Amino acid sequence: MLMCVAGGLWWSGSITPHIRWGIESFFLSAEVDDNGVLSTSAWVELENQAISPFTITDISMAIPGLRLLPPENTENDPAEITVGGDGSRTVIRRIVITDCAAVPHEPQPIQFTYRTWLVSGTSEVMLDPWQMTVRERRVPVAWQRALAATVCNKAVSGEL
Repeated sequence: MLMCVAGGLWWSGSITPHIRWGIESFFLSAEVDDNGVLSTSAWVELENQAISPFTITDISMAIPGLRLLPPENTENDPAEITVGGDGSRTVIRRIVITDCAAVPHEPQPIQFTYRTWLVSGTSEVMLDPWQMTVRERRVPVAWQRALAATVCNKAVSGEL
């Protein structure tokens, strides 16, 4: 009986949310502020694949060459993001590129801290590699390296 209850709670997303995460690369832009700081807006897609809602209380990463700015806690940039059962949300987070060359080539995780009605926890997520064209061939590149390369190249080429 206990196994059935635990299985039902897990399946519902009450114990561990069933979430699909991703950063949309199509909307990447390079922005340089008055102080010369290079940054981009990352569109983070959150999809709840369970019936129980969850709330993201923090998104963080420790990646050399990149710094994720904290949310402004406004309507368009909320500190906490709630996604209903079988729902989805897209939020925008600012990423500062502190050193284009320092961003690692090996895939790096993002940490999401979440809360459900039953538990709180942290999930470390490795995003899928992005596809980049190199010498007319599509090759997989770690998401953070592709993000930095795209933004840094736009800044250097003047595509701001």
